[in-house]
Amino acid sequence: MSYDNPAIFVEGLRKRYGGKQALDGLDLTVRAGTVQAVLGPNGAGKTTAVRIMSTLLRPEQGRVEVAGVDVRAHPEIARTRIGLLGQHAAVDEELGGRQNLEMFGRLYHLGARRAGVRADELLARFGLADTGSKAVKHYSGGMRRRLDLAASLISEPLVLFLDEPTTGLDPRGRTEVWNAVRSLVDGGTTVLLTTQYLEEADQLADRITVIDHGRVIAEGTADDLKSRTGGDRIDVVLHDANQLTRAAALLPGDVLIDQDRRLLSATVTDRMRALTGVVRALEEAGIEARDIAIRRPTLDEVFMELTKEKVA
Repeated sequence: MSYDNPAIFVEGLRKRYGGKQALDGLDLTVRAGTVQAVLGPNGAGKTTAVRIMSTLLRPEQGRVEVAGVDVRAHPEIARTRIGLLGQHAAVDEELGGRQNLEMFGRLYHLGARRAGVRADELLARFGLADTGSKAVKHYSGGMRRRLDLAASLISEPLVLFLDEPTTGLDPRGRTEVWNAVRSLVDGGTTVLLTTQYLEEADQLADRITVIDHGRVIAEGTADDLKSRTGGDRIDVVLHDANQLTRAAALLPGDVLIDQDRRLLSATVTDRMRALTGVVRALEEAGIEARDIAIRRPTLDEVFMELTKEKVA
């Protein structure tokens, strides 16, 4: 597939459950060979969108093309070109890793010989070669999720849907899955990732789409979205929480105060001028700072800002 053509194209997607509008005219374009993250709160429509794009659910309205195939008109063809990793494990915990992958291969009509070869390839690719005969119930969370990911690739899909793939994993397991996803994209796979972990989107995604109430409310790179909060931030941690109010008056613009952490945070436009100005002002006022730092906004702050804008 050409990198110049979209791997996923969604236009005017609508879906209702009873009286609830799950998707309300969703539009989405994903460039081939990239990771696109879709963020949103619970109930925003993320999983519904993935289920429609992966042929598991039919929309009421809208156009959906995945890997060059009209999903509504030709779902059988589309299924040969996509993989899906859902929120819950799909593997059999009583079987070994290799047995699970062979089973998935047979379900995809690969034949016994090809299924075995493909199972060995994927176990090696995801660092599970020495665990192939071990029952999955004895795997760690990260290992189990990597096996899930391997199973979703048994048919060598052009497009892979990952629906909250690291939910419930510890930091080590999450990092293992992130590394596996990066290797897939390096090999040319297109990945659409839904997640509630904003750090995950920041780590993996080339572009991010934020949806709420079934519509896109923002889209761009992580840096594009971060710029919507007004630029960099200066964080000041004080030794004495009783001086927070006095110190806040010395910082530029609107200042956020976190009493428990003795933290002040404000948006700045000129990094170095703001830093030197705040340090000088605190010294002249006799206010002792424990730490002062300039940083980029986090995606958590971006998400809160976008949500606030939408509610307003």
